Amino acid sequence: MSTENSNALKPVHGRGASLNPANRFKPIERSTQEDWLDNPEGPAPQTIFLKDTSRSILSTNDSPDIPLNVSLNPYRGCEHGCAYCYARPTHEYFELSAGIDFETKILVKEKAPELLEKELASKKWNPQVIAFSGVTDCYQPIERQLKLTRRCLETALRFRNPVAIVTKNHLVTRDVDVLAELAQWDCAAVYLSIITLDNHLSRKLEPRAPLPEKRLEAIRTLSQAGIPVGVMTAPIIPGLNDHEIPHLLQKAASAGARFAGNVILRLPYGVKALFTQWLETHTPTQANKVLNRLREIRGGELNDSRFGSRMRGEGVYARQIQDLFQQARKRNGFDSGGPSLTTEHFRNPHNRQQKLFPDSDN
Repeated sequence: MSTENSNALKPVHGRGASLNPANRFKPIERSTQEDWLDNPEGPAPQTIFLKDTSRSILSTNDSPDIPLNVSLNPYRGCEHGCAYCYARPTHEYFELSAGIDFETKILVKEKAPELLEKELASKKWNPQVIAFSGVTDCYQPIERQLKLTRRCLETALRFRNPVAIVTKNHLVTRDVDVLAELAQWDCAAVYLSIITLDNHLSRKLEPRAPLPEKRLEAIRTLSQAGIPVGVMTAPIIPGLNDHEIPHLLQKAASAGARFAGNVILRLPYGVKALFTQWLETHTPTQANKVLNRLREIRGGELNDSRFGSRMRGEGVYARQIQDLFQQARKRNGFDSGGPSLTTEHFRNPHNRQQKLFPDSDN
């Protein structure tokens, strides 16, 4: 059965979403005469940046299927605008939409470096790996000017606290000096998120993220600097990009990636409708195929939030995807596990004390 394109919207230039749906906490869908939605021929919505006055910067989780328990996100929302982003519903906590708002209204934690300094210096801090970009990309475009991520990395270096970064942006190479020094203490690892090698598809799915070749270039640069680097194929979208797995891992390995991971597409809350709309708008002939395969691996639904299955899916097709990934991983010589990071070199520079009297034999 062919997919009717009656629900398709005109794509918004440079944006992943095409609408601003109501959120689950405040079910009012914005539509004003001045709103760009009422004038689709007008200019695309501009990004605005809002101050986030959070008093802490480290978030914790106890999810059994997430390997790291602590994460740091200098920004809420993400200008990369990835149509599939599972983090979109987090904007709803601020009475914003998971749609266009998520990629055009970016909350900036201006005090992130100072807050990190305070938390790492606290006696309550238990040294452990901090995941950068646990929710949104810490190297999204505004980072080029604000340098909040770089300053947080410099703080981690002073404490020799290990960090693990996931990003789509070549901008991570700007900080190769800090990351290389962290790596000397086994305190740094970076994963480049690459889900397709098709520039056309990438531009539609991830409209403001660097193209795949730039991310492969970032892998080369980091690898040559001695920084443990891997590739993250997240998300794998059944029926859309899963066939690219072997070639993608081969290209990443050739660029110097040592590790590889993957996550099956997740569509929590409003992301289901947003991504379905994206399919109808950008790939109408493939929409039914993708949605049917998602239902096949999600027990008949478009999303499954249960621990254990939410990252990998279930059923025959999900197993086939994982088998394909593991075969490609082994064929290209990726390490069996992730990077080996340590906290044994952690130090608190605020606790340096000089002896009042030198040691003596008397």
